[in-house]
Amino acid sequence: MYSIIDKEMKTVLFTSATPGAGKSTVAANTAIVYAQSGKHTLLVDADLRHPTMHYTFETTNQLGLSTAVVNDSTIELIIKEIQIENHNPITSKFDSAEPSESLSLNKMKYLLKMTTAHYDIILIDSPPLLVVTDAQVLSKLADITIMVTDIEANNGAHLSEGKNLRKKAEANIIGVVMNNKKTNTKHDAYYYYYRNDDKQ
Repeated sequence: MYSIIDKEMKTVLFTSATPGAGKSTVAANTAIVYAQSGKHTLLVDADLRHPTMHYTFETTNQLGLSTAVVNDSTIELIIKEIQIENHNPITSKFDSAEPSESLSLNKMKYLLKMTTAHYDIILIDSPPLLVVTDAQVLSKLADITIMVTDIEANNGAHLSEGKNLRKKAEANIIGVVMNNKKTNTKHDAYYYYYRNDDKQ
């Protein structure tokens, strides 16, 4: 929230360089935290090749993102009501057609335009950067982009390549989430905290 001080931050894109980094989990948990803080939050599952949000929030995905952008359905029809206060997900189902065509700039721009007026924050879970082009299309519409990487399987070359693709798409990358970090003892946690505090 403090990464952009000169303009309002409304849309945040979560992506990763490769599959399996945990970007969908990070996006879902971030959405819950925003909702619990009182922010009216919308989470969009824009990974049409591997949608997961309907499993995470135990809801349906028969009507979802592809329904709106492909069939021009109304936004109200695809926004899900779940038991978490202030939080609405837009799920998605596997799209057998070309997903990057479904996620065209004009269609997604219209969807975001219709929802930004009703939500404090919109989080977008996009496909991995190095696998498909969808994330590059979506990054043009987000205020900021966050990369997620699994620290156990971290690959610096992949992260660099992903960052370069983001720059070409003119994405505003604010940082990287190092996911799956194991802390063995309290001593390790304190050491990590104070080491970083000293560096600052």
